Amino acid sequence: MQTASKKVINGWAMYDWANSVYNLVITTTIFPAYYVAITQKGNERGDHFVSFFGRDYINTSLLDYVLAAVFLLVAISSPILSSIADYRRNKKAYLRIFCIIGAAACCGLSLFTIERFELGVILFALAAIGYWASLVFYNSYLPDIAAPEDQDRVSAKGFAMGYTGSILLQIICFVIVMKPEWFAIPTENAWPVRLTFLLTGLWWFGFAQMTLRVLPDPPGKEQVGKNNIFTAGFKELNIVWKQVMQMPVLKRFLLSFFLYSMGVQTVLLVAAGFSKKEIFPNAEDEPKLLFTFILIQAVAIAGAVLMSRLSKLWGNIGVLMLSVVIWIAVCLWAYFVGSQMEFYLLAATVGLVMGGIQSMSRSTYSKLLPETRDTTSFFSFFDVTEKLALVIGLFSFGFLEDLTHNIRYSILTLVIFFVLALIALLFTRSAARKHAIL
Repeated sequence: MQTASKKVINGWAMYDWANSVYNLVITTTIFPAYYVAITQKGNERGDHFVSFFGRDYINTSLLDYVLAAVFLLVAISSPILSSIADYRRNKKAYLRIFCIIGAAACCGLSLFTIERFELGVILFALAAIGYWASLVFYNSYLPDIAAPEDQDRVSAKGFAMGYTGSILLQIICFVIVMKPEWFAIPTENAWPVRLTFLLTGLWWFGFAQMTLRVLPDPPGKEQVGKNNIFTAGFKELNIVWKQVMQMPVLKRFLLSFFLYSMGVQTVLLVAAGFSKKEIFPNAEDEPKLLFTFILIQAVAIAGAVLMSRLSKLWGNIGVLMLSVVIWIAVCLWAYFVGSQMEFYLLAATVGLVMGGIQSMSRSTYSKLLPETRDTTSFFSFFDVTEKLALVIGLFSFGFLEDLTHNIRYSILTLVIFFVLALIALLFTRSAARKHAIL
């Protein structure tokens, strides 16, 4: 196949620009800092405890459990949704639906105060559902629009645009939070902070329209003869599973991906809570926290491009192995990190490998797929693998903090996941060399 026109490629990458602001503002910086700040006074059990529908949790553990439940729901529902999308040849419609859900929930978070705590947590969950479910359909477009030899470049372009867009909005939000008087924004009830959640939703929805305008609908007409489209998705996943089991390199790669995703995505989702508690606990430190995550995003742009170029020299698997080794070092370093300056250096290292390993994972999987028009089912399988990894990673992280009341101990569990992933990647590289793939 030929790579699609520049207009289509740019339009596809624009969804990264649109939705990555959720990942930065809601998942990584302003919302987690706001959440910890308004819940750190706790209840009668002490600091950092919250009551959610009558049950007490450590505040950051509650968000870990909520996200784990979200990922389990997405893992269960995405096969059904992918089946319907393939059946009707309208996966762009589902991309649009989940974009609207996620963006609307982000806007709704502007209502989140400690008095409306349960509502805020529910909206946080809905935003996560919209973001992660939409990625199932977004990622599945990559092999539809890019030839195999261009997929590393196109995937990296999407991540680079995502990091650039999220940094731009983050800077705007940073100015609003720090200098609300410049815009005549009232400061009571943390309104400048809550306004950034509204801006995130509007940005996501607005720029996504550029993607939805230019992406083509999948080729072919609506399929006929499926008796039950709600079970067909799981049947198709079973078919994909059987195909994967017959492909030695893809099988080993997915095991590696499953193991390191437990670590990578968990780190990205819990980093803000860890930073706020352990490194920047005071309100006057919040600008430093925001700067740290802007630094991560800026370095991640270079990381995504660098990893794409290194793959031409060392191959995809070699680059992934290097990334995992660095992640192991990052987790061990994070356990001992103490000073803010040391944390800045750690954050820059995280940024370097964050964009690279995500971009390289997506393009490596795309390259290993067999010739098929049913790309949505294969990417649904890929996303289910990642979501199940996240369920385990986040639940383990939150449970260990609940058990020990020390978030640093939770970091050590991630080292185990990365070490196992490195071993799996060694077997993947061996199989790739044997079959002359990658």
